[in-house]
Amino acid sequence: MSNLSSDLPVLVAGGGIGGVAAALALGLKGHSVKVLEQSDAFGEVGAGIQLGPNAFRMFKALAVTEAISDLAVFPDALVMKDALNGQEITRVPLNDERFGEHFEFPYAVIYRPDLHKVLIDACCELPNVVLETGVDVTGFTDKGDYIRVEASSGKTIDGTALIGADGLWSTLRKTIVDDDPPRVSGHIAYRAVLPANEVPDVNRVNSVVLWAGPKTHLVHYPLHRGELFNLVAVFHSDRYEEGWDVFGDVAELEQRFAGQHAGVLGMLEKIEAWRMWVLCDREPVRNWSKGRVTLVGDAAHPMLQYLAQGACLAIEDAVCLAASVGENGDDFEQAFLQYQSKRYLRTARVQLTARIYGDIYHAADATADLRYLMLSGRDPEQAYQGMKWLYDGIDENGVQQL
Repeated sequence: MSNLSSDLPVLVAGGGIGGVAAALALGLKGHSVKVLEQSDAFGEVGAGIQLGPNAFRMFKALAVTEAISDLAVFPDALVMKDALNGQEITRVPLNDERFGEHFEFPYAVIYRPDLHKVLIDACCELPNVVLETGVDVTGFTDKGDYIRVEASSGKTIDGTALIGADGLWSTLRKTIVDDDPPRVSGHIAYRAVLPANEVPDVNRVNSVVLWAGPKTHLVHYPLHRGELFNLVAVFHSDRYEEGWDVFGDVAELEQRFAGQHAGVLGMLEKIEAWRMWVLCDREPVRNWSKGRVTLVGDAAHPMLQYLAQGACLAIEDAVCLAASVGENGDDFEQAFLQYQSKRYLRTARVQLTARIYGDIYHAADATADLRYLMLSGRDPEQAYQGMKWLYDGIDENGVQQL
């Protein structure tokens, strides 16, 4: 059976950013890969993604830096403001000489469909990577020397290994990690995209701006070569709808942000329809592999979005996974164990830190005053030192740092 196994592709269940990044990383190293996407077409919901220097280090490994840079926006700063009085709490300059002294790679923001398309196009240029749609993976059977994947249609597909990139509600995770459903944070996010010419002049800045309020925050920044603006409004709520591509209640949004600064309300009133999703994560785990099967991205370590690292860490996973496969001579079981051993402490740290940042963003009363005291006095040097653990992640060869 080993000869047959060597002729089979690595299967990737899920064609989102993490899945196609894994396919690209393995494909660039000469592996035959087949991506199985449940939808009838590959695509991503329109929204923004922040790309830290750690993501650009991975883009170098994946040979897509130029394509990404052509579509991304490189902001001048990360800015936090008080959503009640408009006072600037802190400002961290980006992409200038000082930033470059600390980080080899830049900080950018990008339209999610643009990033996804770059990765898809790069996969399509590789003859050893196949992208297949309309395959809803429901489970797998470990045949010893290979994996047989089952789909809802009754179809089966054989592969030498299987990578689960099927997101927060991962079907494959249930077989590998016997844990509870995702942890509901009690926070809801509304996303919208606005043409840049409709953004109020005071908000039309080349920065990632976060308005921090009591149990709320609003983030906005330019996208798609500056033609669009991404808006994310987050607030505490006990509403719950699985998934994140459903329409939000504008009346509830207005109620939660009532009384806030004109810089906040002026942005919110421009949007007539919002997409809503409930923010969830999971408790960190050490193991997300079983034999010839492993997980990447949200299937392995879903996190709240407060460090803007979900997509970045999924792409890190892809590069690190491919490096581990190469280091272990295609012994997938050993490679997957090495991969998760390299990753789990770093991803756990981001998962847990993101929860803390959610509390900081949504502070009220004395806690908000303490936030201002702690953050307003930081100079750029102090801010960069605090970021280094996050943005120095792994190198382009998949060598891990905590």
